[in-house]
Amino acid sequence: MVERRKVRKTIKSLQRVKTWQLIILLVLMGFVSATFLRLNNVGMVQRRNAVISADKQGEEDTTRSRLLELQHYVAAHMNTGKNDVYLASQYERDKAALIQQASQGNESGEVINAKVDAICKPQFSGYNQGYVDCFAREYAKYAPGSDPISQVKMPDPDRYRFVFAPPLWSPDFAGFSLLACALVLLMIITRLISLLVLRILLKFKYRDA
Repeated sequence: MVERRKVRKTIKSLQRVKTWQLIILLVLMGFVSATFLRLNNVGMVQRRNAVISADKQGEEDTTRSRLLELQHYVAAHMNTGKNDVYLASQYERDKAALIQQASQGNESGEVINAKVDAICKPQFSGYNQGYVDCFAREYAKYAPGSDPISQVKMPDPDRYRFVFAPPLWSPDFAGFSLLACALVLLMIITRLISLLVLRILLKFKYRDA
């Protein structure tokens, strides 16, 4: 009889907090978690765009600084995605510089280079692929049979690619809100299992008590 009363008392204690109340709390916490996870991703996108912008402007020191900021942010925040940042503008600038150096082997090469640069530079906003193609095409007109691109070993594109991986969990608002969601979910599951077990005990083990 005493055991039966204890089981009933435990059931009543568990029933003070309703399952639907915990479900509502879980939904609210899920919304909060989703918001913080989204903010983490937005912060990453802003920093990645800052890297690309600095690269396009040719600010090497600023680009390195922005890369470090992106790396530190991604390493400290979950849901920032596996970032693959490619410094395309810097690669094209370095490639164009190598081609120009190859064409300056002698005095006549320097003269040709200056003429070609004067033709191509006004047509393009920077040392991009269009400029490189124009340079090679115009240079071949002044020096038939000469192809500066074939004379140069181009930079390794992998040197201009940076990959940053986020942690699976981070100790920030997003991470702690996810832990709170997991805790509420665990409470719901534990409560349901406990009620089920106690009712089974009450029905079968203590039915004659």
